[in-house]
Amino acid sequence: MVGASPSTPPPPLPRSTAISPALLGFLSSCLHTADDLSRASDLEVELRCRCSDLETSLSDLGQRLSDSIAAHASRSADARGLLASVRTGLTQFRSPACGSPRDGRSEQIVAEELPALAREVARVETVRAYAETALKLDSLIGDVEDAVFSVAGKLRAPSAVNSEEIHLTASNSLKQIEDILTSVSGSRPQWTRLVSAVDHRVDRALAVLRPQAIADHRSLLASLGWPPPLSTSNSVNSTTVKSADFTNPLFTMNKDLKTKYCNSFLSLCKLQELQSRRKSRQLEGHNLQIALRQPLWVIEELVNPISLASQRHFSKWIEKPEFIFTLVYKITRDFVDSMDEILQPMVDKARLVGYSCREEWISAMVTSLTTYLAKEIFPKYIDHLQEGDLSDVSSQARISWLHLVDLMITFDKRVQSMITNSGLSISVADEENLQRVSFLSVFCDRPDWLDIWAEIELADVLSKLKPAIEDDKIWKTKIQGTVLMSGSEDYKSAAVSGVVLQCLSAIIDRSRPLPSISLRTRFIRLAGAPIIREFLECLLRRCQEAEGLTALADDDALTKVSNSINAARYCESILTEWCEDVFFLEMETISKEGNGGSCIFEEELNALKKFRIEWVDKISTVVLRGFDARCREYIKNRKQWQEKAEEWTVSKTFLAALDYLQGKISNLEQEINGTDFVAVWRTVAGAVDQLLFSGILMSNAKFYNGGVQRFGSDMEVLFRVFAAWCLRPEGFFPRLSEALRMLKMEEKQLKDAILISKEIWLKEKGFRLITTAEAEKIIKNRVFSG
Repeated sequence: MVGASPSTPPPPLPRSTAISPALLGFLSSCLHTADDLSRASDLEVELRCRCSDLETSLSDLGQRLSDSIAAHASRSADARGLLASVRTGLTQFRSPACGSPRDGRSEQIVAEELPALAREVARVETVRAYAETALKLDSLIGDVEDAVFSVAGKLRAPSAVNSEEIHLTASNSLKQIEDILTSVSGSRPQWTRLVSAVDHRVDRALAVLRPQAIADHRSLLASLGWPPPLSTSNSVNSTTVKSADFTNPLFTMNKDLKTKYCNSFLSLCKLQELQSRRKSRQLEGHNLQIALRQPLWVIEELVNPISLASQRHFSKWIEKPEFIFTLVYKITRDFVDSMDEILQPMVDKARLVGYSCREEWISAMVTSLTTYLAKEIFPKYIDHLQEGDLSDVSSQARISWLHLVDLMITFDKRVQSMITNSGLSISVADEENLQRVSFLSVFCDRPDWLDIWAEIELADVLSKLKPAIEDDKIWKTKIQGTVLMSGSEDYKSAAVSGVVLQCLSAIIDRSRPLPSISLRTRFIRLAGAPIIREFLECLLRRCQEAEGLTALADDDALTKVSNSINAARYCESILTEWCEDVFFLEMETISKEGNGGSCIFEEELNALKKFRIEWVDKISTVVLRGFDARCREYIKNRKQWQEKAEEWTVSKTFLAALDYLQGKISNLEQEINGTDFVAVWRTVAGAVDQLLFSGILMSNAKFYNGGVQRFGSDMEVLFRVFAAWCLRPEGFFPRLSEALRMLKMEEKQLKDAILISKEIWLKEKGFRLITTAEAEKIIKNRVFSG
C-alpha cells in the first residue's frame, strides 16, 4: 500500500478463489490498467466514504426501529393502564355499600358509559392484537425473503450455510406463518387484507424457493449416480429375480451424501406439506373435490430421469410392447423395497399425512408409462386401424390392439399386487387411487379410445359366436344343470343361450380392471349389450321363419318357437341375477345420479320380456284357433240344449276339440319352461272361457233341464282337462262356472231375480263377473221342462 515502510514487506494477496465474483468484477472495472494503480488511494477514500454512509444509514434504521419498539411499548402500557382502570371501576361498581341506594349517576354509567368503554377497550385490544400479529408475520416473512435472496445468490457470502439448511430454515419460518394464518382465518375472519397481503408475499417467496429446491435436489441426485444404468439385456428376460449386477444408489451412498440427501428430501417434503395446508385453508368453504392431493414431489424426481432413460429403449419396442411392460415392471420391483426402508421414515418425519412411498413410487412409474402409451403407442395403433382397407391389415391391427390391452390388464394385476403383498391396505376401492396405479387409466382421458376397444372386442366376440348360433345341434341340446336346486325352475333352454352368456361374461370380465365405474358402464353398454341384442334378433328370426312356414300349425314349429322362448327366459333370469351383484349395483347408482335407468341391462331385459310375452301370446292364439275350428259345430248346435240328456255323455264334437286342446298343451308342457307354460295354459283357459260363454250362452239358445245337464257334463270334462295343471280348474273359467251355477238354480230363485233389482240379486247370490244384461239373457233362455 502507498505510504508503507520500505522495510516492511507487503501483505500477501488473497487467492482469487477467496474473492467473491462481485468484488472481482468491481476491481477489474476500477483497476483495468497499470496506470489505474496510481489512483488506488483515491479509490480507498471513496470506498471509506461509502462505508461511512452505509453505517450511518444502518444507524438511522436502528434508531427508527428502536423508536417504533418504544412507541409500541408505550401504546401497550397505555392499553394496560386503561384496562386496569376499567377493572378497578368494575370492581368498585360491583361491590357498593350494602343497602345504599343507587343514584342516577350510577345508572347512567351502567346504561351508557360502561358499554361505550367496553367497546373502546375491545377496539384497543383488537388493534394491539393486529399490530402484534402483523409485526410477527413481517419478521417471519423477512426471514423467508432473506433465505430467498440467499438461495438466489444475491446476498450469499463465502461463509454462508449450505442451501439445504437455508431451505429447512425457510420451511420452518413458512410453517410458523401458515400456523398464524390458519389461526387468524378461524378467529379473525375480518382480517382478510392482512391474510391476502401475507399470502402474496409468501407466494412470491415460494416461486423462488421451490424451483431452487428442486434444482438442488436434482443436482444432488446426479451426484448420487441417479438414475442407475438400465440393464436391458436382463430386463426383458428376468421378471421375478433381481439382476446380479443391480445396484441401488439409495443403498450405496456414503454418510455425507446421505445427510445431504436427507436434508434435501425433508426440505422438499416440508414445502409440499406447506403447500397442501395453504390450499386447504384457501379452499375452505368451497368445493374441496378439487384435487388437493398431489403426487409426492421427491418420488417424481426419482421417476422422471428413469422415465427419460427408459424411453430411449421404448422407441425400439413399439411393435413389441411386452418388452416395455417387462422393463417398467422390473424397475418398479427392483427399487420398491428402498421406498419402504429409506424414504418412508423421512416422509413420516416431514408429517406428510396419507402418503405411502411404495404406493407413490408404483403410481409414478405407472403414470410415466401411461403417458408414453398415450403419446406414442396408441396413436400409432390407431393409424394402423385407419389404414386398413385390406382385411388382413385391419385384422392384424385389431389383434395388436387386443394384445396391448391384454398386457395392460396383466401388468395392472402384477403391479397392484406389489401394494397388497406388502401388507398395505390398498385404497383401490377409491376410483381416484385406482386410476393412479392402473395402466388402463389411459382411457379416462380418452374415452374415444375406449369406444374403439369396445368395438374391437365386440367384433371379436361376434365372430366367435356366429358359428355357434348357426349350428342346429346346439339349439337341440339342452343346458345341463339349469335346475340349480330342489324346487327351482327348469328353464329347458338350449345350449346356445349358455354360449351367449359365456361370451357376455367374458366381456364383463374384461371391463372389471377399468379404474372407473363410468368407464366400466360405458364399455359394457358398447361391447356387452349388443351381444344380447344380436342374440334376440336371432331368436326373432327363428320364430318368424317357423311362423312363416306353417303358421305354427305343426309341433316342430311350436318346438322351435318354444326353444327361442326358453332361451330368452334363461338369459333374462341370468341377467337379472347378475344385476343384483355389487359390481352392477354400483353402475345402477351412477345411472340414477345421471337420471338414467336402473339396471345396466334394463333395455335388453325389457326387450327379452316383450319378446317372450309376444310369442307366448302367439302360441296361445294358435292353440285357441285350433280349438275353435274343432268345436265350431258344437257351438252352433243350439238344439242339443233342448234334448233330454243321456246318462253321462259328452258331445262327440266337443270331445274331439278337448282332445286336441289336451294334446297341444301337454306337448307344450314338455317343450316350454314352467313359467311361460303357465302363462300359455292360463291364456288358453281364459280364451276358451270367453269363447264358450259368448258362443253358447249368449247365442239365445234355449236351455231345458236336459240341456243344462248336458252342458254341465261337458264343462266337467273341460275342467278335468285342465285339472292336470291346477287344483281348482273351474277358477280359471269364471264366466262359464257362474253361468252354469245360474242355469242349475231353481225356477223360484230365478223368478225372484225378475221381481227385484238384478244388481242386488247378483250380488246376494255371489255372481261377480256376469253383468245384469248377460244374467237377464241367461234367465230368459232357461226353460224348466224336459
